[in-house]
Amino acid sequence: MRLGCAAYSYRVLLKAGEMSLEQFVDRCAELDLDGVELTSYYFPSTDRDYLNALKRHCFLRGQHILATAVGSNFTQDDAETRAAHVRVAKEWIDHSVILGAPCIRVFAGPIPAETSEDESFARALECLEECVAYGAQAGVAVALENHGRVTDTAEQVQRFLDALDSPWFGVNLDLGNFHLDPYAEFARVAPRTITTHAKITSRFGEGRAPVDYSRVRQILGDAGYRGYLSVEYEEMEDANVGVPQFVEELKRCIR
Repeated sequence: MRLGCAAYSYRVLLKAGEMSLEQFVDRCAELDLDGVELTSYYFPSTDRDYLNALKRHCFLRGQHILATAVGSNFTQDDAETRAAHVRVAKEWIDHSVILGAPCIRVFAGPIPAETSEDESFARALECLEECVAYGAQAGVAVALENHGRVTDTAEQVQRFLDALDSPWFGVNLDLGNFHLDPYAEFARVAPRTITTHAKITSRFGEGRAPVDYSRVRQILGDAGYRGYLSVEYEEMEDANVGVPQFVEELKRCIR
């Protein structure tokens, strides 16, 4: 397995303008990581010249662009709004091609008030099918994150996997979001996991506890996973302190 980091880990600095995406990439190179997930929220531009320059910057720093990421919501009541989110996902698939990113992370969305889970699932599935078909033509895999609501449990995620059986569709396994029986849930979706978000802690019932990454390595390894553990840091401590500490812990677990 390789180690990466999501730009979201440094969201406070990125949103405040105290760090650029290029500086984020530099930080990851300093930490001797293998790759970066470039979250769409922090791009100052998506012009071709900027994307090319950022791609070159990553290349010169030895950082593979492992994925891009969008904050999609495919369960909204309004069909035109859902279509707009599909269009954004497709635009970012195009941006991913330019950047050389083989994968894009998406969310399914919440369950709107007065809408059943089945209806929310159907809406999200329709949108995902369109995105995955577009991604397949572009050579970009679509990774659905287990991100609460309609993807809150491994069973719910598996429902999408069963309904959309494509080699261009898989799971962005967020190792901090399952809560019923996290390690069993990790194992259930591991065979279709194509990228991950590594969190320091995970939800265990009503509370949170540290994730055992030696155990995670075993689960993912048994499923044949050889991709990235990509840090997504969400703790209260300053990312400049917390991320390097977490990276060192992951290195000890997987290398």
